[in-house]
Amino acid sequence: MSKNGLILLTPTSVNKTGGSSTATISANGSVSFGLCETLRLNGVFSADYDNYMVVIWIITSANGYALRARFSSSGVDNSTANSYVRQYLDVNNTSVQGGRSLLDYFSFVVGANALTSGSVVHFYGPHLAQPTAMREVSAAGYANAYIDDFAHTHNQSTAYDGFSFYTYTGTVSGRVAVYGMRK
Repeated sequence: MSKNGLILLTPTSVNKTGGSSTATISANGSVSFGLCETLRLNGVFSADYDNYMVVIWIITSANGYALRARFSSSGVDNSTANSYVRQYLDVNNTSVQGGRSLLDYFSFVVGANALTSGSVVHFYGPHLAQPTAMREVSAAGYANAYIDDFAHTHNQSTAYDGFSFYTYTGTVSGRVAVYGMRK
């Protein structure tokens, strides 16, 4: 490839769950989805790029929660216990809190019932067989402009080609785009 900068990538396929869920890959590579309980983007990470940026906006059917996400390889999510380490800072109205968690998922974007929420996520080396770092900042209309700032590491030395995100209650609709950052 001879292109520089951010390149919009097209997933090789998407998988979704949810009774009336939809997911469509557009001609430019972004994915529109509706009423999904889970959505997996396959074939977005490769040796062509080391780092990636994901831009997502959502509308949720349940109020005030973060989507959960996992790296995947060949359509299988990595849900190893305590393998995703999260440091976070939440700002909600006049409250600020932070903490650290060991989980079997990473947080993706905070949702707010019937309000648009958005997030930008950076993945560092997910296609390499080494631990992966991530950084995510999201904003939502929930409770007077909710802001989340997450830093994650995934301690598995596995090469991934995709990721999934899922709700723990309700459904989610929106659009997601994955960009590769040229080496």
